[in-house]
Amino acid sequence: MSVHRDLTGYGATPPAAQWPGGARIAVQFVINYEEGAENSVLNGDKGSEAFLSDMVGAASHPARAMAMESLYEYGSRAGFWRLHRLFAARRVPVTVFGVAAAMEMNPAAVEAMLEAGWEIASHGLRWIDYQYVPEEVEREHIAQAIALHTRLTGERPLGWYQGRTSPNTARLVVEEGGFLYDADSYADDLPYWDVRHGKPQLIVPYSLDANDMKMVALNGFTEGEQFFRYLRDTFEQLREEGGRMMSVGLHGRIAGKPGRARAVARFLDHVIESGDAWIARRIDIARHWLALHPYAGGAA
Repeated sequence: MSVHRDLTGYGATPPAAQWPGGARIAVQFVINYEEGAENSVLNGDKGSEAFLSDMVGAASHPARAMAMESLYEYGSRAGFWRLHRLFAARRVPVTVFGVAAAMEMNPAAVEAMLEAGWEIASHGLRWIDYQYVPEEVEREHIAQAIALHTRLTGERPLGWYQGRTSPNTARLVVEEGGFLYDADSYADDLPYWDVRHGKPQLIVPYSLDANDMKMVALNGFTEGEQFFRYLRDTFEQLREEGGRMMSVGLHGRIAGKPGRARAVARFLDHVIESGDAWIARRIDIARHWLALHPYAGGAA
């Protein structure tokens, strides 16, 4: 296993992004679709889910946790559709990080994603922590995720985001070889090339700060106005710098709640009204970077 870490990146002189239409900033909205694939004894797991819900600090139980299950169910039953309406009404493109086992449980949601022209990237087979999952099991889960995703959507995913990664995930993604980009990084405001695992892999980094997960964290936002202000300020700073990318992470069970969805709608309108943002799917940003900044050899 490589121990190399790139702490330098682009340094003081990042490349000119040259976003289409002369846009000052590329904005990428992600809706994470995970509901039903989380930890549950129903899924053969040792305990219930304890992560990323309005029950902040919940414990995992060796039995069904009915309140936790219902919080996740809200995301697929109601929250997803609220976010879908917000984006569809504004004709704003979206990338879905779709957990394959979750998508299998709600074909109507998958059909709505496809009809809207959204990109569906792979969010793995299950919404579980892979930190200590054996390498051979994780490799098999990646293969199963691709196969199930292909059956559900009609084509294999070209984007990857595990989220709850292991030390092996990035290498296994490169080994699989079919992903145009990997989003399992928070290391930059621009795409970059990673050469640690035998061949260059394009990384289109994601964000955990401009992310509704901060609404359900002990150090997070307490209400929608704070969330909106943070998204707006992030957007305006990157827009002022120019040539940067902003990722916004959303979940049906979190941002899909009514009081939070209004903050998302306000920010969407702010970005649209700015007039100089390229709102794109993640796959579009990856293809743009591949075309204008192909791997040139040497260090990433």
